[in-house]
Amino acid sequence: MALLLRNRGAVLLLMFNIFLVFTGVGLVIPVMPKYMTELHISGSIVGLLVAAFSITQLLFSPMAGRLSDTMGRKKLIVAGMIVFAFSEWLFGAASSSVLLFAARMLGGIGAALIMPAVMAYAADVTTNEERAAGMGFINAAITTGFIIGPGIGGFIAGFGVRVPFYAAAVAGLAAAAITAFVLPESRPAEKLQRKDAIPAKKQSLFEQLRNSYRQPYFLSLIIVFVMSFGLANYETVFGLFVDHKFGFTPRDIAFIITFGSIAGAVVQATVFGWMLNRFGEKRVISVCLFMAGIFILLTLFVSQYWLIFAVTFIVFLSIDILRPAISTQMSMVAEEQQGYVAGLNSAFTSLGNIAGPVAAGILFDVNINSPYVLAFLILMGSFALSLRAGRDRGSSRTHAASRE
Repeated sequence: MALLLRNRGAVLLLMFNIFLVFTGVGLVIPVMPKYMTELHISGSIVGLLVAAFSITQLLFSPMAGRLSDTMGRKKLIVAGMIVFAFSEWLFGAASSSVLLFAARMLGGIGAALIMPAVMAYAADVTTNEERAAGMGFINAAITTGFIIGPGIGGFIAGFGVRVPFYAAAVAGLAAAAITAFVLPESRPAEKLQRKDAIPAKKQSLFEQLRNSYRQPYFLSLIIVFVMSFGLANYETVFGLFVDHKFGFTPRDIAFIITFGSIAGAVVQATVFGWMLNRFGEKRVISVCLFMAGIFILLTLFVSQYWLIFAVTFIVFLSIDILRPAISTQMSMVAEEQQGYVAGLNSAFTSLGNIAGPVAAGILFDVNINSPYVLAFLILMGSFALSLRAGRDRGSSRTHAASRE
C-alpha cells in the first residue's frame, strides 16, 4: 500500500471534496416534500430537477477534463468546490422553482469541474500497481456520500428545512480553501504547457462524443453509459417496484439500498485494489456486468424479503465494483490525457443518468416488470461487448506493458 504512505494527504483531501459533493446531491431527498409544499411544485418538476443536474454535468464535463490537462487539476477542483458551495446556498435560499433549477444546474457544473479533475489527480499520483486502490478510495467516497447524504439532510433539517443546504455551502467553501492552500498540483508545469498533446482541444461536446469511437477506450465508454443507464433504471423504479408488488415500507426499502451501498463502499476501500491486481480489469468488469444483469433479472422471480435483500445486495455490489474498475481501465490507456478521458467518462455517465430514469418511468407505466427486463438485456449486451474488447486488445494492463 505504497499509495497510503506517499500520497495519503492528497488522496484523503480528494476523497473529502468528492464526498462533500455527493453528500450535497443526496441532501435534497428527504427535504423535497417540504419544498414541494412550500413552493407548490409538482412531482414532474422534481423529476426535471434531477435531470437538470445531470444535463449540465454532461455539457461541461468534457471541457472541464481538457482544462484540467492544460490548467492543472488543483485549479479545477477549487473552482468546482466554489461553484458547488454557491449552488447549495442558492438551493437553500430559493423561493421559486426557477431558482431551484438554477441551483441544480450550477451543482451539475460544479460536479463537472470536480469529477474529471479528481479522477485525473488520482491517476497522476499513483503507479499502475496503485491505480486500482486509488480509484477504489475515490469511488468509496462517492458511494458513502450517496449513502449518508439523505440521512444528514434529514437530521439537519430538524433545525430548519433550508439549513442542510447552508451547512453544505459552508463546508464546500471550507474545502475549497483547504484545497487551495494545502493540495499540491499533481501535473508538472512542463506538462501543462503541452496543449498540443490534448486531442481535439477545440471540439465541441457533441463532436467529442461523436469522435470518441476512434479512441482505444471507446468500448469502455459504452460500458460506462450502459452501467449508468442500467443502475439509474434499476434505482429509479426499485422503490415503486417493491412497493407495488410486495407492499414494502420506506424503512424496508431504505435498509436494503443502504446495506448494499455500504458493502460496496467497504469493498472499494479495502479489497478492490487486490481484486484488480489479482484478476485484471477486463475479467473483473466482465464478471460484474454478468452478475448485475443476471441478478436484476432474478428480481422478477423472488418474493420473500430476504431473497429480495440478497438479490439487491449482489446488484449493488457488482455495480460498486464495476464503476472504479472501468475508471482504472481507462486511466491505464489515457497516458497524458487523464483529464480529457476522465471528462468523457463523466459525460457518458451523465448520459446514462439522464436516459435511465426516463426510460424506467415510461416502461414502468407500461408494465411493472419491463424496466428490469430492459436493464437485463442491456447489461448482457454490454457483457458481450466486454468480451469482445478483451479479444480485440486484451486487458489495459497488457496494453500498458506493451508500450514500455
